[in-house]
Amino acid sequence: MEQVESIIQSISEIIWSWPMIILLLGTHIYLTIRLRFPQRKIFTAIKISLQSDNNSKGDVSQFAALATALAATIGTGNIIGVATAISLGGPGAVFWCWLTGVLGIATKYSEGLLAIKYRITNKYGEMSGGPMYALERGLNMKWLAILFSIFTAIAALGIGNMVQSNSIALLVNDTWGVPLHISGIIVAFLVMLVIIFGVKGIAKVCTTLVPLMAIFYIIGCLWILTMNLEYIPNAISLIINSAFSTEAVGGGFLGSAMIVAMRYGIARGLFSNESGLGSAPIVAAAAQTRNPVRQALVSASGTFWDTVIICALTGIVLVSSIIAYPDIDTSLGGTLTTAAFSKLPGFGNIMLTISLFTFAFSTILGWCYYGEKAIEYISGVKYVKIYRVIWIIVVFLGAIINLSVVWAISDIMNALMALPNLISLLLLSGVIAKETRFYLWDKHLNDSGD
Repeated sequence: MEQVESIIQSISEIIWSWPMIILLLGTHIYLTIRLRFPQRKIFTAIKISLQSDNNSKGDVSQFAALATALAATIGTGNIIGVATAISLGGPGAVFWCWLTGVLGIATKYSEGLLAIKYRITNKYGEMSGGPMYALERGLNMKWLAILFSIFTAIAALGIGNMVQSNSIALLVNDTWGVPLHISGIIVAFLVMLVIIFGVKGIAKVCTTLVPLMAIFYIIGCLWILTMNLEYIPNAISLIINSAFSTEAVGGGFLGSAMIVAMRYGIARGLFSNESGLGSAPIVAAAAQTRNPVRQALVSASGTFWDTVIICALTGIVLVSSIIAYPDIDTSLGGTLTTAAFSKLPGFGNIMLTISLFTFAFSTILGWCYYGEKAIEYISGVKYVKIYRVIWIIVVFLGAIINLSVVWAISDIMNALMALPNLISLLLLSGVIAKETRFYLWDKHLNDSGD
């Protein structure tokens, strides 16, 4: 078993090495330039996300679709992931993580646009869309669409389910001593109560939970920053200087601090905001919106909140805490985050526990919808209920078993998801540019047209 685990881990490391990172980051940069920097419309995007297009086709509001996507995206990666980037790549990794989010806004925008452009109405009158429909209807690549759906359904069970329920169970066990199997039963039951109502039930819970959990976590971060106020300028300076440092790490240019910071900062940023993976457009397709570009902007705002705001806050909190408290253990991401929040008087660890719990739980809900839509594309809606039953069982299993192999397999599946999605984005970039030019730059944003 150890040999199998080692092989799977090696494959994961190969897949998520520089070629994949360059492909993802290169797509971000290409779409940013070709679409004439849609990032500058981010405040328009935020405004639209709070408006309603109730008379338009769709299953849920634009805000509900955004909240569900954020529920799946904002998870332990935003908290532990940033800390891991710092522990492996140094403070400069925070800058590259943040920059990846800024550039990733264009990719998330493009995914949302194609989701609306090529979505369909299934036999129950519900919207279905995402990279599989863009690949089939836009590029006539049904075989690749099926592969994307298979990878998504498998990845959802791993990174979107087992990993999250395991994080919750271990967290509750460490904080309050609750046995793992008890946590597994409780979380599985709570998930069941939500997902039996489909996308509307998931969206309703996420619409309530996501703003509350984000505000709760941001308050904790701001409180720590208030305590570390005198160290913030030094923290920001250290992050920027480390991001561009040519100081050797292990010898030679390839081992420079800048290269190491880029490697881990970009990788963690991509994992955090999921721009390019093809997951978020699946729920974006369910949004009530009058034209593809409006929902594209709303989808793009998700990356802004996820990486540009929350990951940046986390990074500054952690680096300023390292400066303020030199005794903090920086060798592991989890211990670094725990140490930083433990400095909050009285209930820092409880605040972190609640934040991680809600982040992980909401991720389970969001990824359940992604997996269901992937199964629907492969085999039709009749198998979705079976997938839900499997999903609930896997929530429990994830809480009680060792997940080192699951992590590695999930990483591989995520990469295999990204490849077909990136193909659709690059080959359909002309369609994206044409729609963007008409609706956004030629000022037809309020026009109807699917």
